[in-house]
Amino acid sequence: MAVLVTGGAGYIGSHMALALLDAGEEVVVIDNLSTGFDWALPPEARLVVGDMGDPDLIGRVIREHRVDAIAHFAAKIVVPESVADPLGYYLNNTVKSRALIEAAVRGGVERFIFSSTAAVYGDVDTKPVGEDRPLNPVSPYGRSKLMTEWMLADAGRAHGLRHVVLRYFNVAGADPKGRSGQSTANATHLIKVAAQTALGDRPCIEVFGTDYPTPDGSCLRDYIQVTDLAQAHMDALAHLRQGGESLTLNCGYGRGYSVLEVIDVVKRVSGNDFEVRLSPRRPGDPAAIVAKADRIRERLGWRPRFDDLNQIVAQALAWERSLKVRNHL
Repeated sequence: MAVLVTGGAGYIGSHMALALLDAGEEVVVIDNLSTGFDWALPPEARLVVGDMGDPDLIGRVIREHRVDAIAHFAAKIVVPESVADPLGYYLNNTVKSRALIEAAVRGGVERFIFSSTAAVYGDVDTKPVGEDRPLNPVSPYGRSKLMTEWMLADAGRAHGLRHVVLRYFNVAGADPKGRSGQSTANATHLIKVAAQTALGDRPCIEVFGTDYPTPDGSCLRDYIQVTDLAQAHMDALAHLRQGGESLTLNCGYGRGYSVLEVIDVVKRVSGNDFEVRLSPRRPGDPAAIVAKADRIRERLGWRPRFDDLNQIVAQALAWERSLKVRNHL
């Protein structure tokens, strides 16, 4: 039996593939390599280059590899880009997810883990956001993910597809063993961008908005380390295999850092100063979003191991240095 990981050659998906392999699981990855990298996967993971929205391909992979669970990461994830290209986001994140869910149902897959987002909550106050908070996404990205949550809920009721929806907050850091990290050169993750700037790969970093109702005026976010996030998926898989019910859970630490605070940590950990440009707000960015994260601990027994911003930044810097070496080989 195998676990199918969509988007498994990307940032978070590759960490899930590593976690599965570390646990002795058989792993098959589907990725179109539009933003992922085949070298990010160890040879033990079987890579199928293709589109997760191709039902014939998904059906064949499910049959040939006897897939018993799907971890669905493949998605477009840039909020401002979703505002400029909403139809592209609905096609990739919603329409293709529908095809994947249908293929799972037709193939007899009974367990599904979905990579959702805190963007489904929309604009919220500075208090931690619980899973029962009303959902009001303010970007096509958030809406595209919420639509997939709804489809999973309906498929669960109609077809018995048990699932865990994990709503990520801001993912950061890299594999502590140095095996994977955020590798997309033009990625928009704050800690990656700041690390690249600290190492001289970008001329400066922009801070979008300094007039938010937060302590220093910049956006406030909850940063979760990527290996801890992969472990949350492993705990979700164990829950489903033990016959557990469908769940929707936040993935975060329950503590927020502002953009300016993160930049200061990157400067300190790297030992390098760099230019910071203050720019207007971007459309679709909420002022603050921090997880109320007790439910995932209670329901899955999840215990994060890397909840330290200095450590997360150090991992990101180490990964950027390794990429510089790789790119010069």
